[in-house]
Parts: sequence; structure tokens; C-alpha cells
Amino acid sequence: MCLSFSPNFVTNAPLPLQNCVALGVANPLAGVDHGLANWFHGHLTSTFVSVLRDFAEFGASEWISIVLAVLVLVFIWKRRWPSLVTLVIAVPGGMLLNELLKIAVHRHRPFVDGWFVDWSGYSFASGHTIGATLLYGQLALFVLPSIKSRRWRALVISTAALFVALVGFSRIALGAHYFTDVVGAIVLGVSWLMFCLIATKPVRRRVAVPAILPEIPAPVLVPVEASEPSTPVLLD
Repeated sequence: MCLSFSPNFVTNAPLPLQNCVALGVANPLAGVDHGLANWFHGHLTSTFVSVLRDFAEFGASEWISIVLAVLVLVFIWKRRWPSLVTLVIAVPGGMLLNELLKIAVHRHRPFVDGWFVDWSGYSFASGHTIGATLLYGQLALFVLPSIKSRRWRALVISTAALFVALVGFSRIALGAHYFTDVVGAIVLGVSWLMFCLIATKPVRRRVAVPAILPEIPAPVLVPVEASEPSTPVLLD
């Protein structure tokens, strides 16, 4: 099945009826999608594009691959196998899921080519945005359990959210994605992270309990020598 987004509906691409099943899903945010895309496309400048491209790099596959490679080496060195498995499933697994979604939805980008943009591939959902959501969200999940202060926990969450927001905004402003592409990527990314967190919870428990509980030695029976009861001495 090939699907594409029209301004108001999600519909199938023009293929023979015997090869493609018609499907229509209303898009209540179609006006917002096209309004934002057209506004930014009409106000882009070379300087603005340079800044936006810098923001987008925080969600680029090259940058994510570098961070993942460093984390994998650290987890192997520290023998943190549950963290390693969680990282691999959460980030690359979620990005692969997004690629499958792109193929299934088959939505075209707002602007295929132009002075500022030259994109390939499909639009829904934003690959840069879900990559940022998965990477910085998973990093936050790794760090938060060791932080007790509410202020520091809030700072970690806010920093991760800021990186995701910058990447998502840059993809909309550059004309690479619609607003709903970015929102869909964030929702999918957060949902996948929560699924991975719940799915790996039993493994983390089994590994954490022996490390937290001290080793308790087995009780040793000590023989007690029997002693004769003392006889009271009566004084005349």
C-alpha cells in the first residue's frame, strides 16, 4: 500500500485499484502545516538557513552515530550490558521503525527542491527529530536515576527537550518537513522510549539488586560449653 498526504487528507498514491487500497484520513492540522511551510519558505535568507542547518546537525544521523559509538565503547568497558542493550534497541531500533513508517505513509515533503532545499526521501515522520528525541531522551533516562536534586533533574529534562525542539524547528523552517511530521516524530520517539524502558525493567532489576545488596555471610554455629550451675554459699 502506498500512502501520501494531500492538503486535507491522507490518501493513496495514484496507482491501479487492484494494486493499492484507497485510504483517507482527515488531517485537522493541514492548514497549520501548509501555512508554516509557506511562511518560512518565503522568509528564508542565507544567514537564517546557515543557523537552521547548524541546529539540524544535532539530529543528523552522522552525529547520532558518533555519540552512539562512544556510548557503546563506554558501556562495553564498564560492562554495563543492560544499558548497552537498551541503547541499541531504543535509538537505532526507533530510527528503523521511523523509516518503515515513512515508507508506509509515503508523504511527500513540503518543498522537493529550490534555492534553499534539496531533499530526498519521504516526509512523515521527521527522521532528524525522532533521532534527536531518541538520543537525548535516552541519555536523560540514563542520567536521571543518579540525580537526587529536583533542580538538576529539571535541568536535564529541559536540556534534552531544548535539543529536540531546536532540531524540530529547524526541519520545519528549512522546508524539509511539515509541522505534523515533527510532532509525529516526537510522539513516536517518546512512545518508543517508554516501551523500551518498561520492556527492559526486569533485566535492570536483576542486575541492580546484587550490586546494591551487600553479601551476607552464612551464619556460623558456635558451640557453647555447658557450665555447672553455681551453688549459692550460705554465710552463718
